[in-house]
Amino acid sequence: MPQPSTLPRRQFVKTAAATVFGFQIVPRHVIGGPGFTPPSEKVNLGCIGIGGQGGGDIRDLDESGLANIVALCDVDLDHAAGTIKKYPGAKLYRDYRELIEKQKDIDAVLVATPDHVHAPASIMAMRAGRHVYVEKPLAHTIAEARAMRDVAKETNRVTQMGNQGHASEGIRLTREWIQAGAIGKVTEVHVWSDRPGKFWDSQGKAYPTDTPPLPKNLDWNLWLGPAKERAYHPDFCPRKWRGWWDFGCGALGDMAVHNADPAFYALDLDAPDWVEAENGPNNNQSFPVWSIITYHFPAKGDRPAVKMVWYDGGKLPPRPEGLEETRNLGDNGIYFVGDKGCILAGGWSGTPRIVPESKMQQFVIPAKTIPRCLSGHRKEFLEACKTGKPEDAKSGFWYSAPFTESLLVGLLAVRFGKRVEWDTNALKSPNTPEADAIIHKAYRAGYGI
Repeated sequence: MPQPSTLPRRQFVKTAAATVFGFQIVPRHVIGGPGFTPPSEKVNLGCIGIGGQGGGDIRDLDESGLANIVALCDVDLDHAAGTIKKYPGAKLYRDYRELIEKQKDIDAVLVATPDHVHAPASIMAMRAGRHVYVEKPLAHTIAEARAMRDVAKETNRVTQMGNQGHASEGIRLTREWIQAGAIGKVTEVHVWSDRPGKFWDSQGKAYPTDTPPLPKNLDWNLWLGPAKERAYHPDFCPRKWRGWWDFGCGALGDMAVHNADPAFYALDLDAPDWVEAENGPNNNQSFPVWSIITYHFPAKGDRPAVKMVWYDGGKLPPRPEGLEETRNLGDNGIYFVGDKGCILAGGWSGTPRIVPESKMQQFVIPAKTIPRCLSGHRKEFLEACKTGKPEDAKSGFWYSAPFTESLLVGLLAVRFGKRVEWDTNALKSPNTPEADAIIHKAYRAGYGI
């Protein structure tokens, strides 16, 4: 990182400070008192996709006190205007490839673009020696998630997927309670979300055929990036891209990454061996307006086989046995069914409760055995960047890539309308060879992985 020009003993710092990841760390007492983080101890951050969710990520990373926002990149200057105004000293780019190639002082990048750009930008950044925080879902395809995991390991970069509930108390309590036998052997999990609903309305539609004028501050070619060429339409961006197969991963990509995380973490789930789906009409252009996807995970160790069912578009699971009539399931959530009871939690890895509440009151809460995250999900990433320890970012690609792969297998059942068998080692469906083109997609020249 660049040193402040007024820093005393500048030459000493250059030669003696830690440089494993490009940092030149100056002891706090040289610059300021307790609680002050000098610029030399911060992570120089380049931010790709800075409107919407990206803007919120940048704010949180900045407020951590551990980040210097040195570069910004967005294809839509109107959508990104608020963030651009907030950081007038940051260099502005339109093309993420230029930011990664030309901005030599960045240590890490934030990737908060639509799903179809996650893997190309993240892999390019890791190969250029940068740590990567990428919004959820990790990738647009199963093969991309696998590649992101592999490149992160090869380059020894610190990585993190933006599912902030993974740093929460709720997900740790859920794992501790299940491991302590609170509800016995778990064989069934139900996970749900209210999306898309009021959040975007592009699902269930065919591609638009009209060609409205292109907003003057949107670079449509760069927005498409790796996706095949098509005319601009406001049904694609901003935000509505989630509902289209070419750009997003539907409601599952948006919310299963949050709401199903406790299942994968608490039950140590790997890849499913088969998936099947019910859903609304599917035109293979946009996602259906609703879906119910069933995953089957084989037994592992002393854990029995697990059936996990995902519900979106307003569909809800059956009410768990014992749930009081005065309690509802909520818009987002998860519940676990064991042979001795049920655990219910809200969305985003919320705080668990045993059902019914009378059993919760009798439950002796076990000792906390899992280390807690005291700093928060995004600050955890920055701290790991500073120490150079990828395993300290707990939703690093070593965890979040296999998780994302497994979730995206469910979309194959939606796309092809049948039970899909899955071979995770081969990254193929033995009974659905036509899925290969979805698992391994094609890229426009100049934007591949």
